[in-house]
Amino acid sequence: MSNPPLAQTDLQPNTESTDPATAVERPHATASAATSIHREDGGKRIGRRLARGLLGATLLGAVAGGLVLWRSWPWSVPQPVDVLVLYGNVDIRDVELAFNDSDRITRMLVKEGDRVSGGQLLAELDTRRLQAAVARAGAQVDAQKEVLTRLVNGTRPEDIRKARADLELAKAELENARRTSARRQSLAARNAGSKQDADDAQAAAATADARLAAAQAILDLAVAGPRREDIEEARATLAALQAQLQSARIELADAELHSPDAGVIQERLLEPGDMASPQKPVFTLALTDPVWVRAYAAEPDLGKIRPGMAAEVETDSFPGKRYPAWIGFISPTAEFTPKSVEVRQLRTRLVYQVRVFVQNPADELRLGMPATVRVFLNSSRATEYGAGSRDPGAR
Repeated sequence: MSNPPLAQTDLQPNTESTDPATAVERPHATASAATSIHREDGGKRIGRRLARGLLGATLLGAVAGGLVLWRSWPWSVPQPVDVLVLYGNVDIRDVELAFNDSDRITRMLVKEGDRVSGGQLLAELDTRRLQAAVARAGAQVDAQKEVLTRLVNGTRPEDIRKARADLELAKAELENARRTSARRQSLAARNAGSKQDADDAQAAAATADARLAAAQAILDLAVAGPRREDIEEARATLAALQAQLQSARIELADAELHSPDAGVIQERLLEPGDMASPQKPVFTLALTDPVWVRAYAAEPDLGKIRPGMAAEVETDSFPGKRYPAWIGFISPTAEFTPKSVEVRQLRTRLVYQVRVFVQNPADELRLGMPATVRVFLNSSRATEYGAGSRDPGAR
């Protein structure tokens, strides 16, 4: 009997048990895989450690940078106990200049950017109508002056002599009328004359007597002169006419526009030929004096300052240059901090406006320029500018 054929699998070598090389190779591959997995886990742990380290370093750097920034910010800089630091902006006054009369502009003598001095002529109106009004008022004043002079001087001597002569004439006429009346009455009594002629002569005598009385009264008036009331009335009329003349002259002067103070022309709003009026500004003038910083002080610092205390002002435009200044005004009421002003406290805190006037001889400070104010709190410098403690712009 023959043996059964071997299965194909039986003919294959048993690599797991018979091949030494293969038996050695499999355990080595398993160890390599384990090592690779271990290395991958270690790399991940190292990466996580590095990420945590970088994150910590970043946070530490941010904290350090924030601390440095906080310490370098103006509000965090430790200040000497005798100096109070305030922050604000440069401020000035501006004026809208308009004519005080209505007429057509004939001349404009300045333009934007021109520097002007106090009292300088800037523009003119048509003055023909105003000049005629001045001439008319002047003539009326002259006429009334003559009337007053005549009354004050009284009656002329010639007028008095004429009044006396008229009186003598009236006396003579009365004497003649009386004689004529007597003769007519005598004739009428003897029936030698008519009764009518006697009555006419008597009436003529009475008329002559009245004329004599009138002549005497005229002479008395001439000697006495004008009444005191007439003189005072004439004087009052003259005063009224002089006031009208002065008003006309003021209106003529108002046809010229002058600068109220030294400054710089910011805007030229009208041109020659335009119709001007008091409601229409012609120029906008920025006054160069006074110049001040509108700063703000918190309530805890309010008791440290007072008007007249010396200060210094510094701007970013001119680093290191300090302008002498003094406190001229402290607001009696509180307000919320303007958003353009940086202070140590929160913006929602109430502060008090402080006006610090600055000496600006070189005209370097401009409207709105941010400024830092250092107020000297010690007594030796607090009264350095005491004489200028009040608002120099108050006129």
